[in-house]
Amino acid sequence: MEQQAIRAAWERFLADGSGPAGLPRPVAASWERSRSRGISAALAEAPLAEEPEIFRRRSLNVALLNTARPALERSSLFLAEASSMMILTDANGFIIETAGDPRVVDHGHRNHLQTGGLWDERVIGTNAIGTTLVEGRPTEIRGAAHFCEDVQRWTCAATPVRHPLDGELLGVVDISGPVASFNPQSMALAVSIGQEIEAGLHRVVKVEHELLLRRFVSKRSIWLNEEILVVDRRGFLVHVTETAKRGTDAAPDRLTGELRRLIGAAGQELWADNCRRRFPNASLEIVESDGAALGCLIVMHRSRSRQPAAALQREQAEPEIGFDRILGESLTMCETRDRARKLAANNLPILIEGETGVGKELFARAIKSASSVAGGAFVPLNCGGMPRDLIASELFGYAKGAFTGADENGRAGKIEQADGGVLCLDEIGEMPLDLQSYLLRVLEDGVVYRIGHHVGRRVNIRVLSMTNRDLLAEVKAGRFRRDLFYRIAAARIRIPPLRERDGDIVTLAQGFAEAAAVRQDRPVPAFTPEVLERLRRYSWPGNVRELRNVVDAAIALTDSNVIGLQDLPPELLEDASTQLDERHASRAIGLLGATASTNLKDTERATILAQIEACGGNLTEAARRLGIARSTLYLRLKTYGSGRLGR
Repeated sequence: MEQQAIRAAWERFLADGSGPAGLPRPVAASWERSRSRGISAALAEAPLAEEPEIFRRRSLNVALLNTARPALERSSLFLAEASSMMILTDANGFIIETAGDPRVVDHGHRNHLQTGGLWDERVIGTNAIGTTLVEGRPTEIRGAAHFCEDVQRWTCAATPVRHPLDGELLGVVDISGPVASFNPQSMALAVSIGQEIEAGLHRVVKVEHELLLRRFVSKRSIWLNEEILVVDRRGFLVHVTETAKRGTDAAPDRLTGELRRLIGAAGQELWADNCRRRFPNASLEIVESDGAALGCLIVMHRSRSRQPAAALQREQAEPEIGFDRILGESLTMCETRDRARKLAANNLPILIEGETGVGKELFARAIKSASSVAGGAFVPLNCGGMPRDLIASELFGYAKGAFTGADENGRAGKIEQADGGVLCLDEIGEMPLDLQSYLLRVLEDGVVYRIGHHVGRRVNIRVLSMTNRDLLAEVKAGRFRRDLFYRIAAARIRIPPLRERDGDIVTLAQGFAEAAAVRQDRPVPAFTPEVLERLRRYSWPGNVRELRNVVDAAIALTDSNVIGLQDLPPELLEDASTQLDERHASRAIGLLGATASTNLKDTERATILAQIEACGGNLTEAARRLGIARSTLYLRLKTYGSGRLGR
């Protein structure tokens, strides 16, 4: 129907209640629902929430927001030319983000078609968002088809977004714009973006489940005969051991429903208590990535006395870590450790810099243990991977009634919790700019204000910050406040990457092996010479953390007391077998007296062919002199197209 005909039908419907004949069924049904609920056609605005409620809603939908962010960012570009905007809502029609033509976004404020607006049919009548929630499928509402007259300025196309595992409705993607700018492709665009978000969520779920299963595999030998459930953060059962299948007193469907309630519908702080009430003698290990919980391992021990020592230790407070716990005797590591030990003696704020996995938090804990606040708490906070509002409440805390769902007594933030001790800010470079000014004020004044409270609390903290970024470059780029940088970086410590720590790799690997063997109550396994060589030659992009994971996994998966090449992950074998190590290449070039080429590949080719020539075509001897495997030499010759295959 044309807009004029729809408008006439709407006027008749309001005047005498006559059925809206000729209208699409979803529109007609929605008009009937709107009238039966007493919605006034003169209503011009949807309900609009205040900042605390917006913060709560966005926090509850972090995964949806993060997955939708690429589409939102693109919308700011291509919708600007289409006089339209993209809207993302939660499962209740509450708008949690908008993007697109700035003029259209601003235009939406008149009807509260903006972040914080609630576009449920029950409060604003027929509209694409609310009607999509009712219908459960894509819906387009153009102009006069809206129930409220002032909203008829808009044309909207919306589609639901569902979770890939169970189809649960997560939210709605909507493309809205003025009636005059109606584009028949808006619905196709909305559906395409919705599918993109669902596909992104599916990828996230696959990655999270893989990480959960890796943790399960690494811990399996600790709880060899125990009943174990691997559960993701939504309460879905990712894996269950055979003993758990036999020992659980609930049918699979019922167990799944219980886990959705115990884990999926509960806050992380309630997971352990919920599971212990349901499964007597159970212990729970939360699996995290970048500070966010991915799920948990539920270990249903047959009796408390049989609970492994490692599980009991996790329930106790984490022990203090001293500099003696930081392994490594390379020159660069000794210098770094000595510098940190000297700086620990005073209360200077320290910026600890280094690549991911080098052990920055280990140094932070050692500094705390050796400082004047050794008896205080060590309170870490990861500033990355969290939305702005969640970081704010975690860092500063909030007052009673600050927002819907808040703890009735309020809650202290990390700054207050660290009073008399150390506040450790990981990924400090990820902190949003607007929060940096609040943190700076706390550090300068020594007073923290909870969200929603106007009375400050005095605190005495030492700040240790960590980053894998070049913060000075971030300052120059305008992404980090210069005054905050100098406040947190009175002294700086750079933790060297593992590739710069000559001689430490084997020491660390053996130390990790001893620790893993103690946890698993087994003899300390030995490494074969071939394994040690692979460990030395690998580039270790994940640094010490990656080395520890490789050793832990190898020991968990092997039934032998010797770690061989078959126990190493593929990336270590590939790194060693398909790349010509630069150290060996340099040695070979030196033996031949070759002049280094500006092109490494040309240099490598010339070196290998010259060595083969020097060995009279004996590939075995040439490979030995070059310090590479014969199989690698064959691969190189095949790449060069050389037919000189000798003995």
